[in-house]
Formats: sequence, structure tokens, C-alpha cells
Amino acid sequence: MTNNLVIGIGAGLVSALLFGVLLKGTGLAVTLYLLAPLPILIVGLGWSHRAALAAAATGSLVLMGVIQPFMGLAFAAYIAIPAWWLAYLALLGRETPAGLEWYPTGRLLGWIAATAALAFISIAVLSSPSYEAYETQLQKLAHSLVDSRNPVSRPAPKAEAKPEADAPETPRSDPSTVTRDELADAFASVVPALAAHGLAMLLCFYLWAAARIVRISGRLMRPWPDLPSTKMPRNCLAALGAAALLSFAPGYAGVLGVALVGAFTAVFALQGLAAFHDRSRGRPGRGVMLFAMYMVLFVTQGVALIALTIFGLADTALDRRRPKGPAAP
Repeated sequence: MTNNLVIGIGAGLVSALLFGVLLKGTGLAVTLYLLAPLPILIVGLGWSHRAALAAAATGSLVLMGVIQPFMGLAFAAYIAIPAWWLAYLALLGRETPAGLEWYPTGRLLGWIAATAALAFISIAVLSSPSYEAYETQLQKLAHSLVDSRNPVSRPAPKAEAKPEADAPETPRSDPSTVTRDELADAFASVVPALAAHGLAMLLCFYLWAAARIVRISGRLMRPWPDLPSTKMPRNCLAALGAAALLSFAPGYAGVLGVALVGAFTAVFALQGLAAFHDRSRGRPGRGVMLFAMYMVLFVTQGVALIALTIFGLADTALDRRRPKGPAAP
């Protein structure tokens, strides 16, 4: 127990250091920041969830004391607690007549979506406790991004003709300005979904990478699961529907609904990817099909994720891959 706590404290210090270097703002600092959850996940999967909890607490307290309280709280909400929670779920198991049953990977995907959305809303509330302040900051961010991608081109001034004395003045509206404002408003409304979508994908990658590292070291307590056979439970479809309804609520409740929609679409895309791998097993030319699919994903810059999301939704709803007889051991 003491050894686990010592290892957890060391992992927390490493994770806090990786998170803190983000203040430098360099490309290398951003890369190191992206690795911050890995030490907590590694000790959680390789030693125990208590070691991961010790790492989360250590990193948060160090950042609060050394830098500022906000940094420690942000680290806890966005990095440490999600990493500890996923490591805890991954090592859950129960005794059954057929033997030890580990927590299903499909349910893990559902929890990853919920964790990503809650992490986003936590950091949003920490940054702007007032919803009006959050909305103002988001609108400024959206307008600055739209302006940076589509700078306004102003024509050279022309000589103005002398207006007639009796000609009435008519107000003029700039249609490009209206379009840009509408584009910025639309972008601001989907920012929570995009952020939670990306965070859900990252959490899946972090959990997979940490498990691979721990497996290589021989400390992974759970057998490696058959990832292509991952099946999300149908109640995740109900959760997605409830999130879509929640997105119409005012204030931070609506923001949480939008973030949940984005996070669940991410994990349903991964469900579709797993289903494609599973259904192609044993078929001739499987390697070519998988290579072509990943090439399409790369070339279209993620646009094909929409098709994978629909495939994942259909795979979960139709339930075609699940055995119809008694559950296999």
C-alpha cells in the first residue's frame, strides 16, 4: 500500500509538470501538456486506482501551491479526475459462475463520453462562473476565429458623387457583415460539442496507450480485451437522445447537453470503427478494406467520421452482432 502511494505521488508530480509547462506556450510545451494524463492512467492500470487517486491529489495540490489555485483546480477537473475515474472503471471486475468478468469495453466508451462532457463543463464553469461571462468570451473567440479565417477585404475608396438636393438618404446594410456574424454565432453554439468530441477521442487514446504501456511491462491486471467486439449498450442511445433534449435548456445546462452530444458522437464513431473491424474478420481482402477505410479517414480530414458515427449508431440499435443464445463465458 505504501509503495503504491509513493509511486502515485511521483506520477502526480510528473503529470503536474507536464501540465504546468503549458504556460510557456511553445509547440513543445503543448506536446508535453497533451501527455499529462498518461502518468496517472499508467499507475492506475499498473498498480491500483488508489495510486491514481494519490497522483491526482498530488498534482492538483502542487499546482495550486506553486502556480495558482485555478491551475490546480483546472488540472483536477480536466486531467486528473477523468484519468483516475477511467482507470478505476477499467479495472472493475465481478465474480460470475463462468469466472471473473471485467468491466465491458462498450460501457467504458459510454463513460468516456460522459467524462469528456463533464470535464469540459467543469473547466467552463471554473473559467467563467457567470454564464453571461462565458457566453461573451465564447462569442469573442468565435468572432476572432472567423475573422482570422476570412479577413474582411475593404475596397479602395472611390470619389463620391455629389448627391442631389432632394434625393432621400437610404440606409445601407453590409451583407458580408451579417453573414460573418451569423457564422460566428453558429460556430459559438457548436464549440462545446467540438471540444467534448475531441476530448472523448483523446481520452480513448490515452486509455489505450496507457494500457499498452502497462501491458508491455507485465503489470496489466486485466486481460487484453477483444476491441473489435466492443458493443455499446443500448441505453447509450437513450443518453444521446436525452443530451439532445438537454441542449435546448438555458444556461450551463444547455451547454452540458451540447457537450454530451459531441462526446457521444465521438464514441459512436469509435463503435462504428470497431464494428467495421469485427464484421470484416475472415473476409478476403480485409487488409485492403481496412487500409482503404483509414486512407479515406485521413484524406477527408475526419469527414468520414460522420459515416462511422451513423454505422456505430445502427450497430448499437440493431444489435446484430450480439449472440442470441446464452451469453458466452
